Amino acid sequence: MADRKWDGTTYGNSLMHHYLIKLLKYIDIRIVYIFTYIFVIPPCLFRSGFKPIYHYFRERWGYGPIKAFLKTYQNHCMFSQVVIDRFAMYAGKHFKVEIDGLEHFQNLTLQEPAFVQLSSHIGNYEVAGYTLTSYDKPINAVVFYGEKQTVMENRMDMFAGKNIRMIYVKKDMGHLFLIDHALQQGEIVSMPADRIFGSQKSVSTKLLGAEVKLPLGPFSVATMRGLHVIAVNVMKSTTNSYKIYVTPLDYDREAPRKHQINQLVQGYAAELERILTMYPTQWYNYFEYWKS
Repeated sequence: MADRKWDGTTYGNSLMHHYLIKLLKYIDIRIVYIFTYIFVIPPCLFRSGFKPIYHYFRERWGYGPIKAFLKTYQNHCMFSQVVIDRFAMYAGKHFKVEIDGLEHFQNLTLQEPAFVQLSSHIGNYEVAGYTLTSYDKPINAVVFYGEKQTVMENRMDMFAGKNIRMIYVKKDMGHLFLIDHALQQGEIVSMPADRIFGSQKSVSTKLLGAEVKLPLGPFSVATMRGLHVIAVNVMKSTTNSYKIYVTPLDYDREAPRKHQINQLVQGYAAELERILTMYPTQWYNYFEYWKS
């Protein structure tokens, strides 16, 4: 993946973020959406994020050139909404949230053993941190350390009082010890499972008809202890609402460990594909995903 050009961080600097939060306290969020669609996205559309998403619609969904181009623009618009929504939440605004499968999450929080919660770079997973919370078990969210300081500080403020801690992925791999400790304590560990960062160990599977490599770590962590696993995806459904999908991922705990990992990986990929079938424009991996 050395050829990536997109670094996966929120666009802009701290000053821009600060003024955007202040602005969103007083104006309708839809005005910011429209401004972004007209003045921000067109000049940015043909930067590094255009080709991967265009190829995603052409090759994975089989769209013709014009439809793929329009869907690529729509994807960028959806991503801008997700980013703006995050800052709107920092500004104190609220979104309606519907949860499909909440009982799976609640049942696991009442049990003594730890469990693993897998996320993806689709929709707006950050909403789950403000909605899908547990006071019976602490949630340890594994996040990228290189995110902008404004975003990291506001996340911490939003997570305050929600029994959520952040584990930052760093080059020294110290996050692995924190994850292991959290699982030993019977806590929840939430981590993305669709993008390789930190350790480069991977496992292959099929997604949308072609082979991809997923990070081995999240699946290895779960099977090493025979833990329950759920996939959580948070998708934008309307201008002011989101829908959270909580889906248990089953695997045979009596099978050889390699088979357990493969079962989990295939189940995760199948769930990711199911969600993308409903929300194809909310795919936010802006690099050549199937060629990396």
